[in-house]
Amino acid sequence: MATRLTLRIQERMSRLTPSEAKIAAVLLENHAFLETHTATELAGLAGVSKASAARFFRTLGYADFDEARNQAREERNRTQPYAYSIATDDRVVLGRTLGEHLELELTNLRRSFEELRPDLLRDAAQLLADAPRVWCLGFGMEEGPARMARLMLSKLRPNVNLLGVHSGSWAEDLAMTGPRDALILCSLPPRPRALSALTTYARTTRMNIITLCEHAFIPQAQRFSRVILPCHVASYGQVPTHATMTSMLRLLAIALHGQIGDAASQRSILINDIDEELDLYDL
Repeated sequence: MATRLTLRIQERMSRLTPSEAKIAAVLLENHAFLETHTATELAGLAGVSKASAARFFRTLGYADFDEARNQAREERNRTQPYAYSIATDDRVVLGRTLGEHLELELTNLRRSFEELRPDLLRDAAQLLADAPRVWCLGFGMEEGPARMARLMLSKLRPNVNLLGVHSGSWAEDLAMTGPRDALILCSLPPRPRALSALTTYARTTRMNIITLCEHAFIPQAQRFSRVILPCHVASYGQVPTHATMTSMLRLLAIALHGQIGDAASQRSILINDIDEELDLYDL
């Protein structure tokens, strides 16, 4: 479906100057550039002056570049990033290019971090800094991000563990948890029935749960979470995307580093010294 920017360009193409036509060509090739680049950067991509870029948007009927960008964001927020296409034999096919895949991932990332409240990130980092122990949990494909979180955070602080890492060890693992422990829950559908029982138990032991999930799950997550970090996860096909979740976990680790400062740096030095002593890696 054509965007309003595309329609305006097509309607006024014959009236554009050569410089303005170059900017139009850049945006017609990838309309996402309007949201991901500044007016100066667009001018650079087109090989024209910044003044030409400013005139281009006025020629299209916008007050300025910002008005065009805001319109594009509103348009994007009202529509799904992608829809299925129907082939001539009535089969549903995906047929996505590498550029479309990248654009979808960038859209998820951009929307998530534009909407992220800084106070929630600070609160989550403080819970991790104050926790006697940190636990990471993910079911199914979210076990991967949970393992990544455990590795990242263990570079910054001690006592970071995976919950339920061994099959059938839930009771043994939960027996090691206690008040003020922090639990990072990475959760996307489908969710196992065990999740409800585990989060209920975590609340009874006064663990602080930090949940990373899609927006539709927020009402349920509010029942047991101290902090929720929402992730946009729009995708096509049967394979979910974890790009936003893994990026959010990295941002959380960076925020934790900011909270504990020298302690994290000293631990990193210790880990590097041990790596060098063990000589397990090619450096």
